[in-house]
Amino acid sequence: MREKKRLRLGVLVLVSVVLLGAIPLFFGLRTLSRDPVFDSLDELDVPSWATVRTVDDVSGSRWCLLDCRLRERTVTSERPPEETAQAYEAALSRDGWQRWQVARCPEKEEKGSYTCWRRDELTLDLWVREPTCVPPPVEGEPAAVPAPAPSAAAQECAGSLVSVKVRNAIDDERTRPQPSTDPSLTGEDPFPTLSEDPLGELTPSPS
Repeated sequence: MREKKRLRLGVLVLVSVVLLGAIPLFFGLRTLSRDPVFDSLDELDVPSWATVRTVDDVSGSRWCLLDCRLRERTVTSERPPEETAQAYEAALSRDGWQRWQVARCPEKEEKGSYTCWRRDELTLDLWVREPTCVPPPVEGEPAAVPAPAPSAAAQECAGSLVSVKVRNAIDDERTRPQPSTDPSLTGEDPFPTLSEDPLGELTPSPS
């Protein structure tokens, strides 16, 4: 009887140790696998019609080994781009993000609404535009993809598309000093542009 009691007690102690170690390990692995930036984006106070479908993508290292982490989120909205952009900009402001007026925002001219934001050690690019529609087939040429029915095409082209890109500020080149074209810093052009004839006028030789 004493041996059975000791065995039961040992089993209970072993189970308790396993449970106490497994639960923190589970939540620790869950925290490492889930980027907290995406959790903060999930908590943005945006209407349900602005988050119909969400696709997340992540690359790089969280500890900036070789490449810092880049978080990208693509969201489908049911409303037009103007209304969707206002909803996201208001939600970012309420969440502590501040509008960031910086050069190269965007890197190149983009259609739709493109704004940049900063909060703590992060930068965020918000791009809201019309969704990509299937082009109609050209007469006399085969269509690259099967042309959908008019009703399906109209439904697919409705709403807007939202792209969110979040980077570490130290890895964002726009937070660093930008090169200047001031002549006092760059010096004279080593290859000046010649506006006149480089040969000039020929000097007649004495006869």
